[in-house]
Amino acid sequence: MKHKHAELIHAWADGAEIEVWNPFFRRWTECSPYFPWDEQKEYRIKPEPKPDVVSYIYKIHHTWFENITLPAQYISNSIMVIYDGETGKLKSAEVIK
Repeated sequence: MKHKHAELIHAWADGAEIEVWNPFFRRWTECSPYFPWDEQKEYRIKPEPKPDVVSYIYKIHHTWFENITLPAQYISNSIMVIYDGETGKLKSAEVIK
Protein backbone atom coordinates (compact mmCIF):
# COMPACT_ATOMS: atom_id res chain seq x y z
CA MET A 1 0.00 0.00 0.00
CA LYS A 2 1.36 3.42 -1.00
CA HIS A 3 1.85 6.04 1.73
CA LYS A 4 -0.47 9.05 1.39
CA HIS A 5 2.52 11.42 1.28
CA ALA A 6 4.84 9.22 -0.82
CA GLU A 7 5.55 11.91 -3.45
CA LEU A 8 6.39 14.51 -0.78
CA ILE A 9 8.57 11.99 1.06
CA HIS A 10 10.55 11.42 -2.14
CA ALA A 11 10.87 15.18 -2.71
CA TRP A 12 12.06 15.60 0.90
CA ALA A 13 14.61 12.80 0.43
CA ASP A 14 15.88 14.68 -2.64
CA GLY A 15 16.40 17.85 -0.56
CA ALA A 16 13.09 19.72 -0.78
CA GLU A 17 12.05 21.75 2.26
CA ILE A 18 8.73 20.53 3.66
CA GLU A 19 6.10 22.48 5.58
CA VAL A 20 3.22 21.16 7.66
CA TRP A 21 -0.17 22.87 8.16
CA ASN A 22 -0.56 24.03 11.77
CA PRO A 23 -4.31 24.28 12.49
CA PHE A 24 -3.73 25.99 15.85
CA PHE A 25 -1.86 28.94 14.31
CA ARG A 26 -3.67 28.57 10.96
CA ARG A 27 -0.48 28.76 8.89
CA TRP A 28 2.21 26.61 7.30
CA THR A 29 5.29 25.97 9.44
CA GLU A 30 8.64 24.38 8.61
CA CYS A 31 9.03 20.78 9.63
CA SER A 32 11.80 19.84 12.03
CA PRO A 33 14.61 17.71 10.55
CA TYR A 34 13.23 14.54 12.21
CA PHE A 35 9.47 14.85 11.90
CA PRO A 36 7.18 11.81 11.57
CA TRP A 37 5.14 11.59 8.40
CA ASP A 38 1.60 11.56 9.82
CA GLU A 39 -1.09 10.60 7.31
CA GLN A 40 -3.59 12.76 9.23
CA LYS A 41 -1.60 15.96 8.61
CA GLU A 42 -1.21 18.14 5.52
CA TYR A 43 2.26 18.71 4.08
CA ARG A 44 3.62 20.68 1.15
CA ILE A 45 6.89 21.64 -0.47
CA LYS A 46 7.89 25.06 0.82
CA PRO A 47 7.15 27.58 -1.95
CA GLU A 48 9.84 29.90 -3.25
CA PRO A 49 9.53 33.37 -1.72
CA LYS A 50 8.16 36.05 -4.00
CA PRO A 51 10.74 38.73 -4.85
CA ASP A 52 10.38 42.29 -3.60
CA VAL A 53 8.83 44.79 -6.01
CA VAL A 54 10.87 47.90 -6.80
CA SER A 55 9.03 50.92 -8.17
CA TYR A 56 10.23 54.38 -9.21
CA ILE A 57 8.11 57.51 -8.91
CA TYR A 58 8.97 60.70 -10.79
CA LYS A 59 7.55 64.21 -10.53
CA ILE A 60 7.48 66.28 -13.71
CA HIS A 61 5.73 69.65 -13.77
CA HIS A 62 3.44 68.99 -10.77
CA THR A 63 2.41 65.54 -12.04
CA TRP A 64 3.51 62.21 -10.58
CA PHE A 65 4.46 59.30 -12.86
CA GLU A 66 5.28 55.75 -11.82
CA ASN A 67 7.57 53.32 -13.67
CA ILE A 68 7.86 55.17 -16.95
CA THR A 69 10.97 55.50 -19.11
CA LEU A 70 12.46 58.97 -18.77
CA PRO A 71 15.50 60.83 -20.06
CA ALA A 72 18.36 61.07 -17.55
CA GLN A 73 17.68 64.71 -16.62
CA TYR A 74 14.37 63.70 -14.97
CA ILE A 75 15.76 60.84 -12.89
CA SER A 76 17.14 63.04 -10.09
CA ASN A 77 14.72 63.93 -7.31
CA SER A 78 12.69 60.81 -7.93
CA ILE A 79 11.62 58.25 -5.31
CA MET A 80 12.45 54.56 -5.21
CA VAL A 81 10.00 52.45 -3.20
CA ILE A 82 10.39 48.77 -2.33
CA TYR A 83 7.40 46.59 -1.48
CA ASP A 84 7.63 43.18 0.22
CA GLY A 85 6.95 40.51 -2.40
CA GLU A 86 5.02 38.33 0.04
CA THR A 87 2.84 40.86 1.87
CA GLY A 88 2.77 43.82 -0.54
CA LYS A 89 3.63 46.13 2.36
CA LEU A 90 6.06 49.01 1.95
CA LYS A 91 9.56 48.03 3.09
CA SER A 92 11.46 51.19 2.26
CA ALA A 93 11.41 54.45 0.32
CA GLU A 94 14.40 56.46 -0.81
CA VAL A 95 14.77 59.84 -2.50
CA ILE A 96 17.20 59.64 -5.41
CA LYS A 97 19.13 62.88 -5.65
